[in-house]
Amino acid sequence: MVRHRAASARVLTGFVVAATLFTAGCSGDSGDSASTTRTPRPVTTTTTQTPTGPIALTVDVSNMKYSPADATVKVGETVTWKFSDKAPHNVQGIGDKAMGLNSPIIDRGEWSYTFTQPGTYRYMCTLHPDMRGTITVLD
Repeated sequence: MVRHRAASARVLTGFVVAATLFTAGCSGDSGDSASTTRTPRPVTTTTTQTPTGPIALTVDVSNMKYSPADATVKVGETVTWKFSDKAPHNVQGIGDKAMGLNSPIIDRGEWSYTFTQPGTYRYMCTLHPDMRGTITVLD
């Protein structure tokens, strides 16, 4: 009976400490009594990356899709994704071949990638996994 009470007391103490830390972290007291809400960190609104090759293709990112979703370019050419949707998106490569495709999350602006190796590069939006595309790079 004594062991059970000691174990219960430890569990209760743990809950009290956790609740106290949680409540202290959520108090929102910033020393300014006029401001009681926090502004969320904004999503990246614009970004540019200097392309190293000629721009061969622009993929529009709008209406929850990549357009065109499938395209073909040559080695050394650059693809630019132009973001203009109501929701933020990104370009994330799928598989080992496409590891370099890794844009930030963007709601307005452009991101470019120059393809230096032939192959098939599949990509998706990590925020909206149904959004997918493929770039085929030829020699």
